[in-house]
Amino acid sequence: MAWVFLIISGLGEVGGVTFMKLSDGFKRWKGTVGAIGAGFVSFYFLSKALQTIPISTAYGIWTGIGSIGSVLLGMFIFGESRDWRKMLFLTMIISGVIGLKVVSG
Repeated sequence: MAWVFLIISGLGEVGGVTFMKLSDGFKRWKGTVGAIGAGFVSFYFLSKALQTIPISTAYGIWTGIGSIGSVLLGMFIFGESRDWRKMLFLTMIISGVIGLKVVSG
C-alpha cells in the first residue's frame, strides 16, 4: 500500500505545481486553493509512504514523479517546447525512478 501512497503523493505534487501555475502568483483564488489542497494531499500521502519505504527511495521517486508529470503537463497543456534534449533527460529521470524502485524491492 505504501507504493500506492507514494504514487498518489507524486500525482498530488504534479497537481500542486499545476495549480500554482494557474494561480498566477497566488493572485487567482481557485488556483491558490487548488495548490494548497494538492500540496496537502501530496505531503500527507508522502508521510504515509515514508512509514514503510526508505526516505532515499521515496523522496527520489516522489521528485521523479513530480518532474516527469510537470514536464509532460508543461508540454501538452501549457505549450512548452518538446525539444529532443528535454525528452532525453526526461527518459533519464524515468530510468532513475525505475532503478530506485528495482533496488528497493
